[in-house]
Amino acid sequence: MLIAAGAGAGLATAFNAPIAGTIFVMEELMRRFETRTAIAALGASAAAIAVARALLGPAPDFVVAPIAFAGVRMWLLFVAIGAAAGVAGTLYNATLLRALSLMDRLQGWPVEARAAAIGAAVGVMGWFLPNLVGGGDDITQRVLAGGASVAFLPLAFLLRFALGPASYAAATPGGLFAPILVLGAQLGLLCSAVLGVVFPDIGPGGTAFAVVGMAAFFTGVVQAPVTGIVLVIEMTASFTMFLPMISASFAAMLVPNLLGAEPIYESLRARASRMQAAEKSTDAAAPVEASTAAKE
Repeated sequence: MLIAAGAGAGLATAFNAPIAGTIFVMEELMRRFETRTAIAALGASAAAIAVARALLGPAPDFVVAPIAFAGVRMWLLFVAIGAAAGVAGTLYNATLLRALSLMDRLQGWPVEARAAAIGAAVGVMGWFLPNLVGGGDDITQRVLAGGASVAFLPLAFLLRFALGPASYAAATPGGLFAPILVLGAQLGLLCSAVLGVVFPDIGPGGTAFAVVGMAAFFTGVVQAPVTGIVLVIEMTASFTMFLPMISASFAAMLVPNLLGAEPIYESLRARASRMQAAEKSTDAAAPVEASTAAKE
């Protein structure tokens, strides 16, 4: 219970999203509603965000201009964006797991050497493309503020798409949430540009689609739609996009399930269990091999 509460408080502080921190505990970590855990998570998140805001101020993480409410006729477009996010999220999970498998083949290398190699590659990219490296908050803010170049966006998306799994596979401290939000914002803006060509009078600007894309791509990867929606609303204060986020997250949740893709944290848990079982099997076999060798 305390571990779950601490996780919720950590998410609340890192992303300035206390409600999302509590919901993440219920929706993803516990996979059930339990009164005692909910009370602990709420208390921990409330205390954490109170301290954080006393130090950093009450403003949301991202500054987003007010977005007009999207009419009902636009919802099918948001469902389409959600479907695209579901496909992209499935590919992202597969890429991340593949990167971890490739790193497992380099077990002969020290962890420090593997991390240094990936860090060197990121450093080279940062030398030539400094605006594409880092945790991603600056990139997301540029996208939400309309300062991202649409012409350069596909390349930026592909580079960040590869950079996230590679960095995660380095086995150094890091997470998934911030890179996912970057990709979601970029994907939403990219979809907005494509739809703008097909439907010139599309209505909502790229910022609206970027906000919806953040929630949809988070849902496609983590398959925790309520956490994703609440997290993005708290980080952007874009309450008018609540219904479009629901529409997009519906499709982003449906597509991976139709494709048979598991949530990323479920896949990582299963992978960790397999690795632990293999280690126990190796440890159990070692005394038998030693005994056989002694007899010979």
